[in-house]
Amino acid sequence: MAQQLLLFQLMIFSSWAAATIAFSSQPLQTCPQNCGNVTIPFPFGTSEGCYMDTEYSITCNTSYNPPKPFLVDGQHEVLSIPLDGEILIEGRRSYASYCPNSTGSDLSKIHVSLNGSPFRFSNRNRFTAMGCNTMATISELEVLGFASGCLSFCTYQTVVDNGSCDGKGCCQNKIPKGLQGFNVSLSSALTFNGTWETSTCSFAFLVAEDSFSFQALDLSETSLNMKNIPVAVDWAIGNSTCEAAVGGPICGPNSNCSNSSNNVTGYRCYCNKGFEGNPYLSIGCQDINECKEGYNNSCAAEARCFNTYGSYECKCPDHHHGDGREDGQGCMHNTGAIPLVAIVAGTGLGIIFLFVCMFLLYWAIKRRKLIKLREKFFENNGGLLLRQHIATRKDVEDIAKIFTLDDIKKATNNFDERRILGQGGNGTVYKGILSNKAVAIKKSKIVDQSQIIQFINEVDILSQINHRNVVKLLGCCLETEVPLLVYEFISSGTLYEHIHEENHASYISWEDRLRVAAETAGALAYLHSSHSIPVLHRDVKSTNILLDDKYIAKVSDFGASRLAPMDRIQMTTLVQGTFGYLDPESFLTGQLTDKSDVYSFGVVLAELLTGEKPLSSARAEEHTSLAMYFISSMENNNLFQIIDDQVIEEGIKEQLLGVANLVMKCLKVKGEKRPTMKEVAAELDALRMSNDYSWKQQNHMESDYQLAEPLIIYVGESSGQESVESNLLVPLHIAR
Repeated sequence: MAQQLLLFQLMIFSSWAAATIAFSSQPLQTCPQNCGNVTIPFPFGTSEGCYMDTEYSITCNTSYNPPKPFLVDGQHEVLSIPLDGEILIEGRRSYASYCPNSTGSDLSKIHVSLNGSPFRFSNRNRFTAMGCNTMATISELEVLGFASGCLSFCTYQTVVDNGSCDGKGCCQNKIPKGLQGFNVSLSSALTFNGTWETSTCSFAFLVAEDSFSFQALDLSETSLNMKNIPVAVDWAIGNSTCEAAVGGPICGPNSNCSNSSNNVTGYRCYCNKGFEGNPYLSIGCQDINECKEGYNNSCAAEARCFNTYGSYECKCPDHHHGDGREDGQGCMHNTGAIPLVAIVAGTGLGIIFLFVCMFLLYWAIKRRKLIKLREKFFENNGGLLLRQHIATRKDVEDIAKIFTLDDIKKATNNFDERRILGQGGNGTVYKGILSNKAVAIKKSKIVDQSQIIQFINEVDILSQINHRNVVKLLGCCLETEVPLLVYEFISSGTLYEHIHEENHASYISWEDRLRVAAETAGALAYLHSSHSIPVLHRDVKSTNILLDDKYIAKVSDFGASRLAPMDRIQMTTLVQGTFGYLDPESFLTGQLTDKSDVYSFGVVLAELLTGEKPLSSARAEEHTSLAMYFISSMENNNLFQIIDDQVIEEGIKEQLLGVANLVMKCLKVKGEKRPTMKEVAAELDALRMSNDYSWKQQNHMESDYQLAEPLIIYVGESSGQESVESNLLVPLHIAR
């Protein structure tokens, strides 16, 4: 008995100690509640003893009238601090801008940081660029490895839409979670005549979503100092999760704890439903009297409201029955003396019967709607057209198959997350089993309904491609909002993983590298010139070259591919491809040719030789791009200083020089001077077959590139020049 009493006393003491620790940091009674027009609630405060920790200290600058609050760094003005949402700070002092006539410069760079604080920029913010000839980039390469950007254009003839940031005078892009600091670079995108005004300024800034409305008149502004640019900032306390907090979360009574959702370490407290107040104070949240005037409740006009702890009740007056709620039965006058037992029994049987009928009707309607919806998606995605193609080619073995959604769900275990092979900007790839055969199922994020007919034609053509080094398109499912594509499954990952990831299965030898290069070149040459309808891949890179269990190359991911017209040139409205591999000529002209695939393949060859990534901040700034780094090394006769050590040990000097000179051919700025993929494939095959590569031919080719023209891109007929290096060093996702 004595032991039980002692144990009970220890439990009481432990509970008291935990509560004392949890609320030991409470504000003084004399703490100011406001700074100017902004309320400063605990855990924030403006003086010692008023905040939970110095990280939540707010500087109240009284030199303004009225005073203005700032974060502890004194640089970011605070606009509001809602305990149930994000802090809003003023962002107009941390934006990049330039005005050509006033600065004489077309480049502006800034760095914005919340480092050393518990705050992160909310991913509800949007990176915004404004101007008529503007290229803006935002990057944070040290922690998140993030880079993105915007292009904004307009001319005298451009119709600029107020309130729209679609690339005409204004563009916007998303930012990732967990962003604490970033760099912004702002410059002219192109040099040409005919902009909105010759003195038009350009701006780049971060702003909370739905808090900025672009107006055409903004293009004539020379400064944003007079505009309100609120930026949303996430915050948390505790430096741990709700579950791991020592002594329990620091949340008062009638509140709950929620972990941070923006890569901010810590948690937040929220009042329970029916309560209001500050959940970080020891008194916690207080009951709301919903029956008081000014508070909303759903009691009917004839009913009376009675407050309860955390809620309320609605009671009907005498001689009435019902729940008393406007959104329910309300109050109904009693019409007769029906026995209570009969009322209860009849009501119960009626409810049961009604429930059964509603249940059956619900499932019948739901099933009917599901069938109709699948039929609608199938028609919208071009299913009828694909069926016609299949019907006309019954004698063709390699034809696209149409799978049902039930087939795909069964194959992927209803899109189980454990079946995900990879995720990217275009969609998610799942591993599945169809007819006892492993397949890869690509689920895209978006579809352009205006391109459905072209999509179906391309599925029809691509499914007929039967090449040893091209991933086979087996068919598609059109019963979903976005079509699902089914490919053969390749087991050993991507070429990028084998070259760049140290923890991957094994090192890939030079012999295998050269073979993979030759196989890839042969596959692309087949797509360009040997297939009945030429196909341009448009996104050639090492992550789109898969390896099977015998290290045989398989070209994959035709998400960006297009069937080429007979003149082999296609105009594009958006930049396609991946930075680091992107053809600089197509980037500036908007024209895509088969030579664009040749340029991208040249970068892959450079990866195989050097083991370097296509874009890397670890190299010198002027060598961030592997293409520029390789060209510079060749021109300075430093080739063997950048080739991978293992490649030098395994390769033959003449053979390595032959591949290096082939890279230089592929990376020529003007597409017309690059070889065709057929010529590239033939040269790689020749290098593989002969270990005694001609010194005479090598010396001739080497001197040819040493005397090659400077790497300058000319835009239209103007005299302005744009350096490839300055435009393509940072990996961007171009948004219009």
